[in-house]
Amino acid sequence: MVRASLPRVLIDLRMVHGRLHGIARYALELARALPPLLPPGWELSGLTAPQGLPGDLGELAPRIRLLRGTAGFLTLSEQPLLAADLLRARADLFHATSFSLPLLWPGRLVATLHDANHLAMPEHYGPGRVAYYRLVVGPRARFARALITVSEFSRGELARHLRLRPERLQVIPEGTDARFSRSDAAAVARARERLGLPLRYFVAVGNEKPHKNLRLLAGISARLPAPVALLAGEGAKARLGLDASAVELPSLPDEDLAAVLAGAMALLLPGTYEGFGLPALEAMAAGCPVVAARAGSLPEVVGAAGVLLPPDQPEAWLEAARRIASDAVERGRLVELGRERAARYRWEDCARQTLAVYQRALS
Repeated sequence: MVRASLPRVLIDLRMVHGRLHGIARYALELARALPPLLPPGWELSGLTAPQGLPGDLGELAPRIRLLRGTAGFLTLSEQPLLAADLLRARADLFHATSFSLPLLWPGRLVATLHDANHLAMPEHYGPGRVAYYRLVVGPRARFARALITVSEFSRGELARHLRLRPERLQVIPEGTDARFSRSDAAAVARARERLGLPLRYFVAVGNEKPHKNLRLLAGISARLPAPVALLAGEGAKARLGLDASAVELPSLPDEDLAAVLAGAMALLLPGTYEGFGLPALEAMAAGCPVVAARAGSLPEVVGAAGVLLPPDQPEAWLEAARRIASDAVERGRLVELGRERAARYRWEDCARQTLAVYQRALS
C-alpha cells in the first residue's frame, strides 16, 4: 500500500551559532515546542548551517531530524545553495524564521520577520544589508503564503518599510519557558559565586549596536547603587565605557541566566528599537523587576508590569534604579506584576498559533 503524502515542514535553524541571540532562540524554541502539537504523520525537520548546531544548547537542543544545509546564513552564495537545499529536502513548506528568505525557491513559504531595523536605521548598517531587504526580503515576502511577526510595533514598521498591507502580517508573540522561573536561593547563590557577582547588582543584556543604547548606562554606572552585570559579548564593558565595578558575564546557559536574573536588583533595558524584547519577558518570569525604554515594542511587552522611561534621559534611569534598590515594597510589587505578565506568554502558545499558520499555508 502506498502511503498518502503527508506534509514535510522544514524550519530554518541556520542562524543558530555562536552567542545565542533572540532570533536563534525563537527558532530553537519553536523546534522544541512544535513536535508534540503536530497532527499524526506530519514531519518536522530543521535546516542547519553547514557546520551543524552548537553542542552546548542543553534543553534547547532540538529533538527533530536535522539536515545540514550547504547554504551559510546571508553569504554571497546563499540563494542558489538554499534553493538546492530546499529541493533536496523535498519540503512542502519552509518556515524562514529570520529575514533570510529563499528568493529562488518557488515552494510554500511562511516567513517570520522580527523587525525592520535595517530599513528604519540604515545608517547603522552597510548598504548591502539594506539592498538585501529591498531586493530579496520585500519581493519574496509579498509572495509568501503567510507572514508572521512578533509585536504590533513590528507589524507597523514592516508594513511601512516593506510596503506591505498590515493585515498580511500576523502577530504571534514570543514566549518564555518554565525554566526561567525555577531558580531558588541556592541556585542564585551558586551562580553568583561561580560568576564572581556581588550580593547586589543590576543586569544589562544586549550588544554594542547603537539601538541597544547600552551607552546610556555607561554615563550612570559609577553612580548606581550596585554594579552592573553586563551580558553583551566579550570586551563590551570596556568598549561601552562602563565603570570598572561592572562585571562582564560570558555567554550563559539558560539555567545560569535564569539564576542571574533572579538574583538581580533589576534588569536595565534601554534599547530604542526592539522588535519584541525577549530579555524583559525572561527577567519578569525569573522574578526580576524590569526598567525598560519607552520605545519600540518594549511598552507593548512590559506594559504596566515594569518601569518605562525615556531612552535619552540617563538621570531618570539612575533615579529609578536607586528607588528599586532602596524600596523593598516597590521592588516586591514589580516582581509580582512581572511574574503575572510573563505567565501570559508561553512558547507552547506561540507554537500552537504557528502550527495554525502552517495548516492554512498548506491548504
